[in-house]
Amino acid sequence: MTTVAVLGGGVGGLTAAHELADRGFDVTVYEWRPAFGGKARSMPFPGSGTGQRKDLPGEHGFRFFPGFYRHVPDTMVRIPHNGRTVADHLVTATQMMLAQANGANEVITPTQFPPSLDNLSVTIKAIWDLGVGLGIPPLEMTAFVERLLTLMCSCEERRFGQWEHTSWWDFVEADKRSVKFQKFLARGMTRTLVAAKAEEMSARTGGLILCQLMFDLVRTDGRLDRILDGPTSDVWIDPWTAHLEDLGVELKHGCKIERIDCNGTRITGVSMSVDGQSTQVVADHYVAALPKERLQDLLTPALKAAEPRLVALPRLKTDWMNGAMFYLDVDKPLIPGHSIFIDSAWSLTAISQAQFWRGFDWTKRGDGRVEGILSVDISAWDKLGSNGQKANACSREEIRDEVWKQLTDHIDDGSLDDANVLDFFLDPAIDIPAPPSKVETKNHEPLLINTKGSWTDRPDAVTAIPNLFLAADFVRTYTDLATMEAANEAARRAVNGILDATGSTAQRCPVWPLREPSALAPIRRFDKLRWQAGLPVIKPPIKIDASGVPGPTGVLARGLLSVLGFS
Repeated sequence: MTTVAVLGGGVGGLTAAHELADRGFDVTVYEWRPAFGGKARSMPFPGSGTGQRKDLPGEHGFRFFPGFYRHVPDTMVRIPHNGRTVADHLVTATQMMLAQANGANEVITPTQFPPSLDNLSVTIKAIWDLGVGLGIPPLEMTAFVERLLTLMCSCEERRFGQWEHTSWWDFVEADKRSVKFQKFLARGMTRTLVAAKAEEMSARTGGLILCQLMFDLVRTDGRLDRILDGPTSDVWIDPWTAHLEDLGVELKHGCKIERIDCNGTRITGVSMSVDGQSTQVVADHYVAALPKERLQDLLTPALKAAEPRLVALPRLKTDWMNGAMFYLDVDKPLIPGHSIFIDSAWSLTAISQAQFWRGFDWTKRGDGRVEGILSVDISAWDKLGSNGQKANACSREEIRDEVWKQLTDHIDDGSLDDANVLDFFLDPAIDIPAPPSKVETKNHEPLLINTKGSWTDRPDAVTAIPNLFLAADFVRTYTDLATMEAANEAARRAVNGILDATGSTAQRCPVWPLREPSALAPIRRFDKLRWQAGLPVIKPPIKIDASGVPGPTGVLARGLLSVLGFS
């Protein structure tokens, strides 16, 4: 039986192990942490449990599953749990709130009426109405929708050759727009995209993912995104690892990788410390499911020579996006979905978890008093808060107080009462030295962020080394963001590479591109001819009138759109 060593037990590593085991491979997963799941895992809040109760659940950051995700849900539906599947633990979040400091808070609900993505007129009008409802001038919304259409009408060659090297900020010409445009569309929406910054993110990635989120707003099933109905490890990761063991996967934790040995052509083994003892792991194939900052530290001259594309890993940028949790005496749901605190200095997003954890028995956790959790992601650790300090220079208590203040600056209706907070959890990946130490705060689990032009520096899942494959969120994928979805997709690509390398006849793992309106495919083909001829981007055949209603730009466009079924 062909042996595969999977280095790393996050979503990418577990996905690779799952797909390989399903196809008859002998798989061992080596993980450094005491628990599997990587950044997606839950973890106990140490010392919070009393009276023989379990500790309260903590997380690296809240998990959510946008409607456009396909790879992760496909895996989840194949993980059995309590007579059902893990996918049955996904519940719909029906609203999103854009909370403003000292201003009105806008609640967004999916409209639920377009029959398909190809009904572009309805989708475009819904997006336009949303922006105008937020107070963005109609002319600016028209310009914004036309920029999205420009991207959707651009061929792949132009997307990678031009828009990949253009920032989202420049692409939407944010400098020329109103403050509200900049707040909501240039910066605010990108806050949902894993700590992305509008001035740095590529227009190709930012625009296409934003289009996916916009399409989610008008899905027929109203599925803006979904949330798990319990702590992530309880309802997903633990059932997953149990299923993998049933499939014959060997899961080993406490394994710190020290060196990947390469003879200039192939990987010959991996040196690691297991429970303090040095050991050498040898397998037929190796899947590196490690974060980029960890893998780059393991690169040797031999590895770089055998796969030159790995040399660029240090150029990929990481930033901090970590979670905090407020445990509440009385549950106070904000809305049934995510809240973006649009003016918050530390770029906060949050969700009230307990409303979704319907079967969770709180009396058996902590001291038995907790009834709610407000889970918060902090995405701007290098910005000054109202306390005059950056988050990465604050103590745990200062972070707690400043995050709460930024939340209540946006939500002042009394639902957030500090007296209701029983305890506070901060992601332990944030390593804050005890005073009077002068050592800077470290983040042991930073997040890869998208920047313009970074596609060139990202390797493929299948490397030039015939027995080394990559299953991590920095790999080139359709998703192209550091997400669970990208890690899952990368793992599938790695497994398909192993199947090809071994000549296996097993069915290949499905890999899905982002959904796009097929009605615009002929226009993208025409733009490809223009790109090859060195001509500028094709002008979208759709214009938006002063009331947000889309229509053809002229007689020829009307005929073309009629043939394509545009209405």
